[in-house]
Amino acid sequence: MENPITSKCCNHQPWFVLLVFFVFCIELFSFDYSGFTAKKSALVTVLDDNHGNVINTQSSLPHDFTEITNASVYPLPKTDEKGDLKVGTEIDSCVGRYIFVHDLPSRFNEDLVNNCRLLTRGTDKNMCPYLDNLGFGPEIENPEDVLINNSWFLTNQFLLEVIFHNKMKRYECLTNDSSIASAIYVPFYAGLDMSLYLWGFNTTVRDSASLGLVKWLSEKPEWKRMWGRDHFLVAGRIAWDFRRQSDNETDWGSKLRFLPESKNMSMLSIESSSWNNDYAIPYPTCFHPSKDSEIFRWQDRIRRQNRQYLFSFAGAPRPEYQNSIRGKIIDQCLASKSQCKLLDCNYGTTNCDNPVNVMKVFQSSIFCLQPPGDSYTRRSIFDSILAGCIPVFFHPGTAYAQYIWHLPKNYTAYSVYLPVKDLSEWKINLNETLLRMPEDRILRLREEVIKLIPRVVYASSRSRSETLEDAFDLAVKGILDRIESVRVMIREGKDPSIGFADGDDYKYTFSTYGNGN
Repeated sequence: MENPITSKCCNHQPWFVLLVFFVFCIELFSFDYSGFTAKKSALVTVLDDNHGNVINTQSSLPHDFTEITNASVYPLPKTDEKGDLKVGTEIDSCVGRYIFVHDLPSRFNEDLVNNCRLLTRGTDKNMCPYLDNLGFGPEIENPEDVLINNSWFLTNQFLLEVIFHNKMKRYECLTNDSSIASAIYVPFYAGLDMSLYLWGFNTTVRDSASLGLVKWLSEKPEWKRMWGRDHFLVAGRIAWDFRRQSDNETDWGSKLRFLPESKNMSMLSIESSSWNNDYAIPYPTCFHPSKDSEIFRWQDRIRRQNRQYLFSFAGAPRPEYQNSIRGKIIDQCLASKSQCKLLDCNYGTTNCDNPVNVMKVFQSSIFCLQPPGDSYTRRSIFDSILAGCIPVFFHPGTAYAQYIWHLPKNYTAYSVYLPVKDLSEWKINLNETLLRMPEDRILRLREEVIKLIPRVVYASSRSRSETLEDAFDLAVKGILDRIESVRVMIREGKDPSIGFADGDDYKYTFSTYGNGN
């Protein structure tokens, strides 16, 4: 006898098969979709944790420049050794490197360039020609076989802010979305602004642009995310010029860096002060290669140079500075006769702004003396490196305490240090001291100096290096690391204002640097 249940089932077998197939398809689709959305959600979560929540919590932040909540800043996504994002299959190499550039009113940058003839106050130079070629200045058309054609320019040493801004316009990780930016760049030409008002103007006029800038910035939504601690600016003068500590009319400079809002920002300049939120990056030299091959060619050329002088000095005495050692250096150079070459830059005796003259001397010298001048640092440091001439320093504030992102921590690997704080400590015979240097150490030092060349030049703004990092690249990496360290402090529940803008009385002493290892 036929089973009624089996009979019924068999009679509807086609429908039963279709039903089972339909249920199976639904299950399969649900599984795949959940996996897809899970992966997508993971990626979005990482990115949102990085920046999105920072913006969403702005309304809950207290409007105090010294306080910020731990919940408002999140870690950057995990990256591999090259800085590439590990999450998902789509790799964004700019995560952790995005920079947002404030679109400042033209009074803070463009107007200064357009009115370049007004920048000559207090000097005998017309600054307008130096602003050609994106701040590099006029190309040197007749390098006399001392330089490489098409790579050398008459660059003014105080135009770093213009050069940096133009290079930033070509930075590969710019973003118009400030919520994903790891740093905020403020393109204020503070040095050019100061050049307008340093001589013959009261402190109110000198500080006008600085006060206007911080007011403009503090009203922007980007400011409220970290109250300016992710902001940085670049100046073409030494940082001390922006740290006038009183309102006496006779005092030098502006008080930009002592304004409450400015204390929350970092400044990159050709020479840092003793405050922790100031960082030094190299002076602009006159060598601006457009491709790596030009750097390699220059390095090979420098290695083959015949160096007929033991040491050289390019500069002028500083009789107005009582303890300046420059006079002693010049005296010993002249006394050494054929062992030393002096390039006298005093009162226009020689055109020391012409890199042909400077490179001729430095390329033919084993050592280049680098004493402090009007301030601790000088562009000649980087000119000597370009020439493969071993720099000789007399004070740690001239280089070792300054260019921490660009020069090796082990200063003995690329330079000679002769500690002389002032004339009262001078007990050196330069000729005898340098003659005692073993030949094998000289060769090692020179090779290390030549290797530093890519790190201290600002390559052409119109092209990008294929393999090398230039001074701009290293400065950007340095400030991104600096800002990320502040985020780490906040995530750990620490007060980011502690130590951020403090003065460091020991910055220019040698105790911090030990034996250079």
